[in-house]
Amino acid sequence: MGASLPPKEANLFKLIVKSYESKQYKKGLKAADAILKKFPDHGETLSMKGLTLNCMDRKSEAYDLVRLGLKNDLKSHVCWHVYGLLYRSDREYREAIKCYRNALRIDPDNIEILRDLSLLQAQMRDLIGFVETRQQLLSLKPNHRMNWIGFAVAHHLNSNGSKAVEILEAYEGTLEDDYPPDNERCEHGEMLLYKISLLEECGSLERALEELHKKESKIVDKLTLKEQEVSLLVKLGRLEEGAEVYRALLSINPDNYRYCEGLQKCVGLYSENGLSSSDIDQLDALYKSLVQQYTWSSAVKRIPLDFLQGDKFHEAADNYIRPLLTKGVPSLFSDLSPLYNHPGKADILEKLILELENSLRISGGYPGRPEKEPPSTLMWTLFFLAQHYDRRGQYDVALSKIDEAIGHTPTVIDLYSVKSRILKHAGDLPAAATLADEARCMDLADRYINSECVKRMLQADQVALAEKTAVLFTKDGDQHNNLHDMQCMYELASGESYFRQGDLGRALKKFLAVEKHYADITEDQFDFHSYCLRKMTLRAYVAMLKFQDRLHSHAYFHKAAAGATRCYIKLFDSPSKSTAEEDDEMSKLPPSQRKKMRQKQKKAEARAKKEAEVRNEESSASGVSKLGKRHVKPVDPDPNGEKLLQVEDPLLEATKYLKLLQKHSPDSLETHLLSFNVNMRKKKILLALQALKQLLRLDAESADSHRCLVRFFHTVGTMTAPVTDTEKLVWSVLEAERPLISQLHEKSLTEANMIFFEKHEDSLMHRAAVAEMLSILEPNKKLEAVKLIEDSTNNPAPTNGALGPVNEWKLKDCIAVHKLLVEVLNDPDAALRWKLRCAQYFPCSTYFEGKCSSAVSNSVYGQIANNPENGGSNHSDGGEIADFVGSNGKLETFKDLTI
Repeated sequence: MGASLPPKEANLFKLIVKSYESKQYKKGLKAADAILKKFPDHGETLSMKGLTLNCMDRKSEAYDLVRLGLKNDLKSHVCWHVYGLLYRSDREYREAIKCYRNALRIDPDNIEILRDLSLLQAQMRDLIGFVETRQQLLSLKPNHRMNWIGFAVAHHLNSNGSKAVEILEAYEGTLEDDYPPDNERCEHGEMLLYKISLLEECGSLERALEELHKKESKIVDKLTLKEQEVSLLVKLGRLEEGAEVYRALLSINPDNYRYCEGLQKCVGLYSENGLSSSDIDQLDALYKSLVQQYTWSSAVKRIPLDFLQGDKFHEAADNYIRPLLTKGVPSLFSDLSPLYNHPGKADILEKLILELENSLRISGGYPGRPEKEPPSTLMWTLFFLAQHYDRRGQYDVALSKIDEAIGHTPTVIDLYSVKSRILKHAGDLPAAATLADEARCMDLADRYINSECVKRMLQADQVALAEKTAVLFTKDGDQHNNLHDMQCMYELASGESYFRQGDLGRALKKFLAVEKHYADITEDQFDFHSYCLRKMTLRAYVAMLKFQDRLHSHAYFHKAAAGATRCYIKLFDSPSKSTAEEDDEMSKLPPSQRKKMRQKQKKAEARAKKEAEVRNEESSASGVSKLGKRHVKPVDPDPNGEKLLQVEDPLLEATKYLKLLQKHSPDSLETHLLSFNVNMRKKKILLALQALKQLLRLDAESADSHRCLVRFFHTVGTMTAPVTDTEKLVWSVLEAERPLISQLHEKSLTEANMIFFEKHEDSLMHRAAVAEMLSILEPNKKLEAVKLIEDSTNNPAPTNGALGPVNEWKLKDCIAVHKLLVEVLNDPDAALRWKLRCAQYFPCSTYFEGKCSSAVSNSVYGQIANNPENGGSNHSDGGEIADFVGSNGKLETFKDLTI
């Protein structure tokens, strides 16, 4: 570095490098300018000056200087290395790798460049290149522990675990017998556990167990040691020894469900397909012994509820629930909710809780016990019952129970949160948001309740108010950016809200923000490639890399990609108007209306400009650090997503996200449903057929699969005869594939539709699908299609006779059917009849304007939702509620309080 410079300038060049590493950028720039005065064409100095400017956010100058430096000294490994660092800072990893390789051609043994290259190869999963680079580093510096470990990890990631074990053993051979010293025992122990997990992964179970026992004294993490040991014992079939180790682990942590499940497997009492009665008795005896041994453990009392049946389940549930109701555990229902998926257990729980409630009302104590319970026990019993009836769809009973609980103890926040959830399920979203805000105001320091309130507001499409509530827990200043930086994924609910309101620009903006979060999470792994090797957290490092490889299969990313795809489909179906088209429409209006429209546009533009200026002032005022440096974030040039709507081909954009969904969520019905809709619009017949076959593979009896099947072959049947060779080839594929679909084998589409109806005549959504397809196949039978829907009955699912039946129809399904009647079947009279019918089934639904909903002004919840003190839905842009939220959230109303 700087070899071609005189001694004085060479020392200055070393100062530039030192200043860059210590982040003293101004000092480095001063030294660079001093060299360039005498040697203006010195390539390495120009490159280092560019690298320093890059760290000062002067990127365009930086690139110009680095390129100039490289042009002046193409044979300098420093120039190429700096160019690679510049690309790396901009996440252009492939270009950075090319630069590093060019640098290594000039200086093949440069350890710094090799190390930087290996980090990029790990990031980009260039595993073959990663192995080669790590091998080269090891050969250059074999006395460095990190090089041995990095070489082993590289082979492991490249699916060569046995070679990784050999490298680790070779590394151990270089160590002395008394290694490690006290200050390196943890790191060495982690390396040994990593080696044992590698042996287990390679199938060398006996050898792994032998190694574990041999090196036990050198492993510091004794808990992981025992977990690794029991895993090996179970895989080797040594179940008795495994049971002993599991019992030892339970003595450490009796609330660990994995230990309990492992013990069941070791004693031969575990089956995913159910247990015989004798096995259940043995298992019951096992857990009774564990309860006596670990009286404080909740897990050993809760797990038997999963396998016990009948009277034994009733007794065990009674013993489990009573102390928790007395203690007042709000999460009791969440703990027991998985039992509702077991046949008959929900009825037993309902009967049990009603008995407890009745006894508490009459005697003030539990049945069969003379002791009186505290008054709060009845309140927590009502709290549980409200959630129980909410789960079973009996919203009127749930609301009466939770109202009684609130009347009993009106200061418990959980009661208001649960009532909000019940109202949301019942269909009254504005009232649910109001109650959630009331709960929030009862404890302004609780972030969870604040988040719950924001969620309810977004579900009620009160987006502006939701954002003002959410930023109460962000740092002062540029609050919306701060909310985005926290990666809390609130954009999903916000995007869905904008989509429901038809604001596709803002919806797309939010969905793409979630995609940005996932890109940031992918980038965040970069710093761990060197850190984990240095700190020897190898098992966690490999697990993190595997997690990153399947990151985009996460549910949040799936929702965001699916939401963006739906936005682009809707944009294709109803494209946004261009400025020229709007001007043409404006010119057709009368002069008076044209003038009013222009005034409205000017006011809207002025308001938007003013809001942007206020936001800029706030961000610039808050963007001053203690050192006096400004950290002003760039202002978003497209806050409403209007530029996102100005795409030439919305379906092309949709296809980008569709490919990600097909790659990472291939077993999701929604993925292939979106693929079908996009490809039918693009007239890509074979791709649509491929999506249809995937739908039939995943769920052939789904209403959506049936819709796609009939629509596809109906569309194909109306196409013109093939002319070109390509069309003839497509036609021959369709003719070959149709007989292979069992639903259409030797049947017409109309016959297949009616057979599907006969098979699913008790299901509302299947009836709706059949009706929709009937209207497409035979447009003159729309009245019959409407009759198919209206003849459907809401068959109540019987409980045990306690407090009436449970509704079978779901609110969202009834709303979908109403939209079908309005938009597809185009029968407003039938839609009105359906609305009145559903208003009886869902009296709290605002969509159907039920008599108890906030949509009806004289109802109880209508008065609550319209009360501005509680955050009514009639203030879509904040208004009085926003002021109320601000005063509560910032505690401004209490600053003059004296005690």
